[in-house]
Amino acid sequence: MEVILKQDIKGLGYKDDQVIVKNGYGRNFLIPKAMATLATPSAKKMHAEILKQKAFKEDKLRKEATSNAEKLATVAIKVGAKAGESGKIFGSVTTIQIAEALIKAGYAIERKNIEITEESIKQLGTYSAKVRLYKEISATVSFEVIAE
Repeated sequence: MEVILKQDIKGLGYKDDQVIVKNGYGRNFLIPKAMATLATPSAKKMHAEILKQKAFKEDKLRKEATSNAEKLATVAIKVGAKAGESGKIFGSVTTIQIAEALIKAGYAIERKNIEITEESIKQLGTYSAKVRLYKEISATVSFEVIAE
């Protein structure tokens, strides 16, 4: 029996794969649990069209992420923090402050997609952070921590 997987199944395949399984496994487990659909000729045509549209959308997102990565590489942002006389920050700079500074600069990036390369930022100075824009596309953003 040939089925089209609707989700990743360990040991069998990934989402949108067409695989051949035993009749009982397909009829009694995969199809009733909505993990797969029967690969009829009409379902195969629909599946091919869906994959083509998904590839087009993914290509568009990839191009947009690449252009944003090039723009972000040139951007230098400033993050304000309360600091003492010696340049030591009260607290530390987190991804929340970096995300807010990027939003002010015109880039809507969620904080979960930002990764600070240093362990913790507790001094004034220039640092860098890695911003994940799309699956494997990321950019490095330099930011300066200044006293408020």
